[in-house]
Amino acid sequence: MARSAGERALRVEVAELRAANVEQRRRQLVLEEQVAAQQELIGTQRAQLQTLGEQVQALAEMRGLLEQENRLLREQVAELERRLGQNPRNSNKPPSSEGYEKPAPRSRREIPDRPSGGQPGHPGRTLRQVADPDERVIHRPQSCAGCGASLADAPVTSVEARQVVDLPELALRVVEHLLEHRRCHRGQTTMAPAPDGVGAPVQYGPGLRGVATYLLAAQHLPLARTADLLAELLGAPVSQGTPAGWYATAAAALERFDRAVTARLAEADVLGADETGIRVEGTLAWVHAARTEALTRYTISARRGVEAMRAAGVLPALSPDTVLLHDFWAPYWTFDVVHAVCGAHLLRELTAAAEADGQAAWAEAIGRLLGEIHHTIDAARNAGADELAPQLLAGYRRRYDRLIAAGWAANPDHSPGRGTQRRPAHVNLLNRLDGHRNEVLRFAEDLRVPFTNNGAERDIRPVKIRMKIAGCLRSMAGAEAFCRLRSYLSTAAKQGQSAFAVLRRLHEGDAWMPTALQMS
Repeated sequence: MARSAGERALRVEVAELRAANVEQRRRQLVLEEQVAAQQELIGTQRAQLQTLGEQVQALAEMRGLLEQENRLLREQVAELERRLGQNPRNSNKPPSSEGYEKPAPRSRREIPDRPSGGQPGHPGRTLRQVADPDERVIHRPQSCAGCGASLADAPVTSVEARQVVDLPELALRVVEHLLEHRRCHRGQTTMAPAPDGVGAPVQYGPGLRGVATYLLAAQHLPLARTADLLAELLGAPVSQGTPAGWYATAAAALERFDRAVTARLAEADVLGADETGIRVEGTLAWVHAARTEALTRYTISARRGVEAMRAAGVLPALSPDTVLLHDFWAPYWTFDVVHAVCGAHLLRELTAAAEADGQAAWAEAIGRLLGEIHHTIDAARNAGADELAPQLLAGYRRRYDRLIAAGWAANPDHSPGRGTQRRPAHVNLLNRLDGHRNEVLRFAEDLRVPFTNNGAERDIRPVKIRMKIAGCLRSMAGAEAFCRLRSYLSTAAKQGQSAFAVLRRLHEGDAWMPTALQMS
């Protein structure tokens, strides 16, 4: 009986152990499930963290792109505002483009100490009496202004001369040439030779043809107005085709003159060049000018760049020692010469750069430095010097270098030497000022070189005047005739010649040639 109680107790203990083991196993399974759940949660959280990290990286990249896009948009807005703000003092736009709302003038010239107007000792240009008038008309008093007595036999005590300068009556003068026919004793009849220019029963002479060409080429009148003027003022009723033919004939007679001017320009020590657009047959063409202080040559081309410049024949023939003064336009740099750039263009661009945000300090300082150097060089030329002192020139170069460095410091987002794509205009200007320091300061080291290319701009201006007055040219042949005649007239003006006088000589068959070209 005791044994049975022991077995029962053992069985109870075994059952309890089994139950405890089952409970422990259950708890172990629960723990394993919890561990698995935690591991799964950790994996999920790691995946979420990785996703969040990727999102953060993507957002950072997107922020960088947005910041870059924002910067580009700001630059584009600044560029558009710059273009809207362009005017003749900060760009190459003509004064006529400003309309009626012109800003207050801002001249770079210093106010002189002397008063405005004519200075003491200036001869003036007052209309003066001549010593030998063409006609004298005597006016005699008839009666005394006091007592009324007759003055018919009274002595002349003094004479007061008053002259009226006026045109004579305008009328054509007809000269008849009688060519005699004479028969010798053998019966042979011989006619007297006709003078030059007398080849038909009736024709207009070189004076009238010169006037018509002067109106067309020098004053840029349209054909219809030229024909009207000849008929109204001179009594020469001509069709529009008549002065057009005279114009073309005059241009064709300048072939020798054109060759000689081309050759002399190619020998120049300093040459200015410029170009401008003109309408020919309703499409855009380009007039190219090459010039010195004594010579001018214009050419016309359907193209603007290097191809047209080479076809003109002047720039390709220049010596490598020739200084070519231009406006920084890229095609000019393709020629193997000594380059110099126009200071007036740079000053206008610097004015525009100074109006950009944060750029005023360096841009205005460079403009002042260039103006100071220009003033110093003018004084040196007036004193008879042919160069600046080396120490002075070196000092100017050091100051220029420091200002260029200040310009780059004001533009930390940009670096020198890069391309010009998608960069603000003031940065492109700074890059050019940096990369072409010698060309910018060429006028300081070589006193033969002008500070500006204004001479070329003045020479090219008649092209624009012609467009405003007479409109586009009807044909390329007419445009070539226009350029050749303008070359002739511009060169003559530089040599102190009358435009009408040289055109009359041209129609007389004796084209005027400058002294330097007589042997060409």
